[in-house]
Amino acid sequence: MSTMATTNTTLTGERADLFQALANARHFLRFTVQGLSDPQAAQRTTVSELTLGGLIKHVSAVEKQWQEFMVKGRAAMAWDGVDFSQMPPEAIVAFYNEFRMQPDECLDELLENYTQVAARTDALLAEADLDVIHELPSAPWFTDTHWSVRRTLLHIIAETTQHAGHADIIRESLDGQKSMG
Repeated sequence: MSTMATTNTTLTGERADLFQALANARHFLRFTVQGLSDPQAAQRTTVSELTLGGLIKHVSAVEKQWQEFMVKGRAAMAWDGVDFSQMPPEAIVAFYNEFRMQPDECLDELLENYTQVAARTDALLAEADLDVIHELPSAPWFTDTHWSVRRTLLHIIAETTQHAGHADIIRESLDGQKSMG
């Protein structure tokens, strides 16, 4: 049986495993930006629009949105029912800016925000009923119609892991440093 101590709670079994998987993904994402200046964190190094600071910003925003879903369900999702083809230009710009570190942003602040978001997710993981099921919002990228809190946490883990891999490629392109291997 797995056991994991969080700030105020000792998690066991499935919760400890979920916590550890998320902690590992977060570690690699944070490790990838270690020692970077703000200009480096904002630099595009591939044909992608993604930057290292932008990935930290995006993962924080996505994790925060899924936290709200775990608590409030479908109603918490701002894009529920949005016709993406009818989005005003400023909304499209705001969406793409979520993936970019802006000139007035600094990496340390983005990381601190990520720490705060992560702490709330960890608290939800420790306390939430993993079997509660919420209807997913209407969106073209969902094939299922409902997710449990457990499935939502698995999605956060997958999203964080995927973006840690993106970050590793961007960092290697920036200065040759690799998070692994």
